[in-house]
Amino acid sequence: MTEKLTGLYETILAELGENPEREGLTDTPKRAAKAMQYLTKGYNETLESVTNGAVFESETDEMVIVKDIELYSMCEHHILPFIGKCHIAYLPTGKVLGLSKFARIVDMYARRLQIQENLTKQIADAVMQVTGARGVAVTIEAKHMCMMMRGVEKQNSVMKSSVMLGAFRESQSTRMEYLQLISN
Repeated sequence: MTEKLTGLYETILAELGENPEREGLTDTPKRAAKAMQYLTKGYNETLESVTNGAVFESETDEMVIVKDIELYSMCEHHILPFIGKCHIAYLPTGKVLGLSKFARIVDMYARRLQIQENLTKQIADAVMQVTGARGVAVTIEAKHMCMMMRGVEKQNSVMKSSVMLGAFRESQSTRMEYLQLISN
């Protein structure tokens, strides 16, 4: 796959009017191919592989929140990055997920060509599936290079998206507690 992608990047450079053979660009197609493979490695991962059985019994049934998980993704419309942070909350029902697994779930879905709205839902659905929680809430705040570098070129815009499942959707007080806790 790397060899084919390398050839495609050489073609792109040539179509842009560049000389892929000039000194500064000789290895660029190969580096770009490897970078794109890394940036989209989520296609080769599964929920089972990233959580790796790290679900543990617990008596807690109170809200658990993991805040400010960094994320880097690529917009499926322009193949430009969007960068931000993700907040995840869930209400356990006898099972908790290992802390690092939240970041791994975020990365698995973020490392695919995406739109932020779908990314938010995929993360929420995955946490719900793995934990069997009474409810899951996910909020993502991100800056999109497709809006900053091209098009309207708005440098300070931030997109926020959220998905509320189970008790977070059904109970306004649960939702409000979550929103208050992530805003601090």
